[in-house]
This record gives sequence, structure tokens and C-alpha cells, in this order.
Amino acid sequence: MRVSWSRNPPRTFLSENSEHAMVRVKKEILERLKESVLQNRQQECCGLLAGRGGVIVRDFPATNALASATEYEIAPKELFQHMRGIREAGLELMGIYHSHPNGDNKPSPRDIAWAYYPDVAYFIVSPQKDAPKPVRAFSIQNGKTVELNIEIA
Repeated sequence: MRVSWSRNPPRTFLSENSEHAMVRVKKEILERLKESVLQNRQQECCGLLAGRGGVIVRDFPATNALASATEYEIAPKELFQHMRGIREAGLELMGIYHSHPNGDNKPSPRDIAWAYYPDVAYFIVSPQKDAPKPVRAFSIQNGKTVELNIEIA
């Protein structure tokens, strides 16, 4: 997924210390992510997360243009509409989310290779009932991943 930043790029909101790296999210957003993954267990769900003041306050669910259980893509037109909605709401892009319907919710090699936004958190949601953490977040920069603590704001 590519987005061109013609005005202001997103600001880094992740802690500089990777041992204490965290992302702050409103509880209702986490609940919606958990619900979205259950709506269609046959394919990856996906979308954008936006916020202000270092807190994710809004989700922008998207259609998986690939209709795949192993990869996702947001169609350019829908991506543009969501980015416009984020700007119009006075928010900034703070995260990208998708699900792993049939596997562990950690970044896959493809997730790492396609992580074009080093300043956002990548959320991966699991529909598995026995998942220790149904929602996990990661910083992905230069091919390296760091799991982020999710703090309820």
C-alpha cells in the first residue's frame, strides 16, 4: 500500500526506547478491530487508523481488494477517500491494520517487505479464540519489527 505525502508526513508517535515502545488506542477502536475480523473469516480484513495527540481515536475500515485469506490491499480510490477523510477530520494516519485469519498475528515476510510507513503502527488481528493477544501492534522499520505495547486511552 503506497500513499504520497504531499503536505505533512505523519509524525512519529512511537516511543524512542524500543523496550517501552507503545501505541495508545481508544478501547472502542480495539473492540471494533476484534469485531471486524469475525465478520469474514475467509479473508484478511484491513483498514487505516487515525488519531491526534498520540492517541488512535478512529478507524477507517476498507475492502480487501485482493479478497484473499493471505494478503490484503486497499484499492487506490478507497485509500484516497480514507486519506481525505482523515485530513478533513483533523486527524493523522497513525496505523494500518489487517488480520491473519489462519495464522499467528505477527508480521509475515510480506507484511515486513510491504511496510512502507515507518512512522505508523501495524496492527494485526487474529480471529482465533485461543489467541493470547487477539490484537497486536508492531513498529516495522528497515525490515525489523518491534512489538508495541497497546495502551488503552
